[in-house]
Amino acid sequence: MSDKLFRFIDLPRQAPRTVPVAVRVMGYGEIYGDFLPDDAAAQSGRCIDCGNPYCEHACPVHNYIPNWLKLVQDGHLFEAAELMHSTNPLPEICGRVCPQDRLCEGACTLEQGEFGAVTIGSVERWVVDQAFAQGWRPDLSAVRATGKRVAIIGAGPAGLACADRLARAGVAAHVFDAHEEIGGLLTFGIPPFKLDKQVVRTRRAVLEGMGVTFHLSTTVGKDVSFQALLDDYDAVFMGTGAYRALDGGLPGLELDGVHAALPFLIANTRRLLSGTELEPRFDVAGKRVIVLGGGDTGMDCVRTALRLGASEVSCVYRRDEANMPGSRREVSNAREEGVHFQFHRQPLRIVGDNGRVSGVEMVETRLVAGEDGRARPQNVMDSDHIQEADVVIIAFGFQAEAPAWSSHHGIEHQPNGRTLVGGEGRLPFQTAHPKVFAGGDMVRGADLVVRAVHDGREAAASILRTLELRPASSESAQAA
Repeated sequence: MSDKLFRFIDLPRQAPRTVPVAVRVMGYGEIYGDFLPDDAAAQSGRCIDCGNPYCEHACPVHNYIPNWLKLVQDGHLFEAAELMHSTNPLPEICGRVCPQDRLCEGACTLEQGEFGAVTIGSVERWVVDQAFAQGWRPDLSAVRATGKRVAIIGAGPAGLACADRLARAGVAAHVFDAHEEIGGLLTFGIPPFKLDKQVVRTRRAVLEGMGVTFHLSTTVGKDVSFQALLDDYDAVFMGTGAYRALDGGLPGLELDGVHAALPFLIANTRRLLSGTELEPRFDVAGKRVIVLGGGDTGMDCVRTALRLGASEVSCVYRRDEANMPGSRREVSNAREEGVHFQFHRQPLRIVGDNGRVSGVEMVETRLVAGEDGRARPQNVMDSDHIQEADVVIIAFGFQAEAPAWSSHHGIEHQPNGRTLVGGEGRLPFQTAHPKVFAGGDMVRGADLVVRAVHDGREAAASILRTLELRPASSESAQAA
């Protein structure tokens, strides 16, 4: 029997080193270092190729994980990059922002055996970074132009994934986005310490090299009409995301110093990209900051506030830590960097003096059984109190909001703003308008980047079917 099955015993899980806390909170660089080639190969070799790859099943795009781990172990960098791209158009991004602890690594057989999961995400990131640096690019030499053109609304992960797959099939993909850079929330919502913006710029260059055309600073419905896209293109894909913030209806939202999470994060990213000053209303230097919400956006806000010089940063969440929706890795990073977590706290209202926020009134909670199987918080009588604060950031999540122009063209939406796709007589991700497809957060609601990638990939497969073209590779067989 091969000793491969037992390498994990002598070689423990070892992720790349992180930048020391005292250094990383002083700037916005990514906090995770890189593998050395021998370390990447060794960690890949811990995979036992268990025969029933739970990691693949847990991955929303069903990456061929054991296969490319073996290629890395054997030193075949370019082949590993090619295989990664066969299922995932954005592997270097997913390797950085996916919650692997809840997906592939959480399902790893070694993790279940308490030996420590294979470092799948770190290897994925390392492979693509190294392959790009060494000149690898997707090989489209055998692709022939079909003369077909597809408009893509939104340059976020769903739109980029769709564009990649269309380009591989010889379809001219034209991507329209209101922002001045591609990426959507990849660029403007996710802080640079999680996803360096040069990574997104590199992906833009790769896509442009594949023939994708970007029309940036262009708002559909204002700078170009949706009808014009229907008239000028053979199909349209919508991936406009979910940007409508949930605020919980708390009294006091109108007070100065109360911010929604996304404008706060976007303002700081724009500052970093442009080299300009932060808008004064978002200045938290020397201030006490409370972030309400325990998801990944909340973690982005608390960690950004620390880097902006806040004197104290607290995260308030109404359940316990085990029930937090955010990545365990991100919670750990935030705690290491000095964030104070207050669990079992339900905010009741935001209080203020002379129009300016001064604190949050909250009540303690305890968890009781919920009808949906998830523990729900129940307020504890006579436990209400006020925690002082100078700034309050609301990070309760986001909802999709149907574009104003979409319903005029027969596109259907749910009451919560999500776009309806699929169903009887329709292809996956096809809307009620036969030429229009949609995916990502505008269909699912706020969700993971990797699920948006999946939707864009599979929507492209459906578009190719309507154009009577074959997908460039076999990944479309995994349609949702």
